[in-house]
Amino acid sequence: MTLNTNWSYPTAIRFGAGRISEIADACAAAGIQKPLLVTDKGLADMPITQGTLDLLDAAGLGRAMFSDVDPNPTDLNVEEGLKVYRAGGHDGVVAFGGGSGLDLGKCLAFMAGQTRPLWDFEDIDDWWTRADADAIAPIVAVPTTAGTGSEVGRASVITNSATHEKKIIFHPKFLPTVVICDPELTVGMPKFITAGTGMDAFAHCLEAYCSPHYHPMSQGMALEGMKLVKENLPLAYADGADIEARAHMMSAAAMGATAFQKGLGAIHALSHPIGANHNTHHGTTNAVVMLEVLKFNRRAIEERITDAANYLGISGGFDGFYGFVETFIDSLGIPKNLTELGVENPDIEALTKSALEDPSVGGNPVEMTYENTKKLFEACL
Repeated sequence: MTLNTNWSYPTAIRFGAGRISEIADACAAAGIQKPLLVTDKGLADMPITQGTLDLLDAAGLGRAMFSDVDPNPTDLNVEEGLKVYRAGGHDGVVAFGGGSGLDLGKCLAFMAGQTRPLWDFEDIDDWWTRADADAIAPIVAVPTTAGTGSEVGRASVITNSATHEKKIIFHPKFLPTVVICDPELTVGMPKFITAGTGMDAFAHCLEAYCSPHYHPMSQGMALEGMKLVKENLPLAYADGADIEARAHMMSAAAMGATAFQKGLGAIHALSHPIGANHNTHHGTTNAVVMLEVLKFNRRAIEERITDAANYLGISGGFDGFYGFVETFIDSLGIPKNLTELGVENPDIEALTKSALEDPSVGGNPVEMTYENTKKLFEACL
């Protein structure tokens, strides 16, 4: 019997409108008495962030914050955050925001007690076992977007500032102890962020669904996640105050990130080096390369995509699904190619090399080689 694998599923999630009010109790459940709230620069002064700090302060937990986090967080952000964490004598992290704030916050909690350098824990083989698991600080995660799903993930994506490569830092204890999914926190998202993060969730579900690896639980979650995005992203995009659509999108984001334990693929393998070198929005970049990747993988996924199309109420098999994705992306104002996205004078050879070194390559249904990956990049331009 060849069906032999390891599975792991998410953490405790407090889901519902207004549940940010439970942030102090979530910290108590995680054993955190002096949290550092980690978020990105854009969120630092926003009412949802300051309101969360007020809740922590009122509970006697202080209002410490680190927000020097780039849209694609780097090792330099990690270094600065660790200085603040250690100087403040903190004992845990509230990771607050979209993918950048969540990833950086989780990474700070992970690195707080480590003695080895960050890149020693890259997601390669069993490098995660190098970490001192007892030195990892507890994490409470609070997503404010509905896309990355980092709140239920066991890794952070950090850009190496020297090489401009995105690296995945992994450890099972990256998984937050408590997650608060409050759709009210996503109501103020601008349309382009709603679209980009929503397509990130869709990309996670689509790639997990197409991955050749065996994980039927993730397979089902990915399929239902695509359905939630199909039905609710247009509603959230049209009316940012549609709290039910926002809630369903938060579910889809968490489902996508859980599902991609089954694997990712060429969408992410291309998107990671593009984002690292050209500072593009990750979810939007995923959407921009999605159609070309579907064509690239067609011969390996046509039957599977036809099944998905039937479940999603899309007629026409693979072609019908492709047409739906094309129309869906266009309706959300997503750029049609990487040039429209702002990718200027790309070093195709360097991007190709980086893509082939990305861990996502292993989950693509069609083997990625230097030649076909280079052609794929060129098609996306």
